[in-house]
Amino acid sequence: QVQLVESGGGLVQAGGSLRLSCAASGRTFNNYATGWFRQAPGKEREFIAAITWSGFGTYYEDSVKGRFTISRDNAKNTVYLQVNSLKPEDTAVYYCAAKLYSGSYYHPNSYAYWGQGTQVTVSS
Repeated sequence: QVQLVESGGGLVQAGGSLRLSCAASGRTFNNYATGWFRQAPGKEREFIAAITWSGFGTYYEDSVKGRFTISRDNAKNTVYLQVNSLKPEDTAVYYCAAKLYSGSYYHPNSYAYWGQGTQVTVSS
């Protein structure tokens, strides 16, 4: 099994930045990709970014492309999401997930393990 713990969320003003972290433990020797999803109140959980195990492949949802950057440091078993130019509509709980299946990077059903989430709140 894989355990994932998110951190780095908080309250920030519009235009500000945060760096979210996803620390993994357990079955980290597997070659898995990692995704970031978010869920706002009253909204469905949505894909925002993903990265392959090697780090060479990255995928972004259109609304965050150019503002958010996903990266990973396999030596630290950690995936990062740098979130810049934040907008109030970015307010959500952000989740990381480990992709152990062969499906689409964009679909949550491709991901087997999920963290508890970290809250990002963007004020005006």
